[in-house]
Amino acid sequence: MPHLLAVVKAVILLSGGLDSSTVLYLAKSEGYDCYALSFDYQQRHRRELEAAKTIAIAAGSSAHQVVSFDLRLWGGSALTDNGISLPQHRDLAEMSESIPVTYVPARNTIFLSFALAYAEAIAASRVYIGVNALDYSGYPDCRPDYIEAMRSVFRLGTKQGREGDPIEIVTPLIDLKKTEIIQLGDRFGVPWEQTWSCYSEASVPCGTCDSCRLRLAAFAELGRVDPGSGELKA
Repeated sequence: MPHLLAVVKAVILLSGGLDSSTVLYLAKSEGYDCYALSFDYQQRHRRELEAAKTIAIAAGSSAHQVVSFDLRLWGGSALTDNGISLPQHRDLAEMSESIPVTYVPARNTIFLSFALAYAEAIAASRVYIGVNALDYSGYPDCRPDYIEAMRSVFRLGTKQGREGDPIEIVTPLIDLKKTEIIQLGDRFGVPWEQTWSCYSEASVPCGTCDSCRLRLAAFAELGRVDPGSGELKA
């Protein structure tokens, strides 16, 4: 996509992980004035918020907002309930068999609702989200049919949408393999060593949770060591 003649605002959902960081750098490269949006929902891996702040600054975001709320109130996920153990040492085939316990009920619906409100308030034209449906399809709110349904919500649930100028949901990674996402991020110089994907509460990546294993495997497939995981091996 060519650079825009006039700067247009976009809201970027930014967790600080590999996918969302790539999306931020991609949107920036397309000429958008990027407003990063992160969420502190008292997740087990709140270390990701430090990464999000670092990435937002490195990418030259115009703003970085962090919305805080507490999803531990009702739990329902290994990421919000310490009584539920994180899956460990699973291979990629296992990850695709069912919806994992790391699924946070309605998380992307919550995130996209905040992003929609933010986008309309600042007159942004787009909301970017780094959902991906290929590497494993465990999460129901990362799939194309879900995104299509949310596009209807964006159109029908806002003044901007009802007046014929709906805010667009952009999912540039949805059909890419993790290796392809890394290669895309390489083009824009995403600082992988500053990103954080691990689900654990540790200060260094565990290397054994689903998120770590997907990431490590992708870098290994490209013949590389993950810059964000030191000497951990897939």
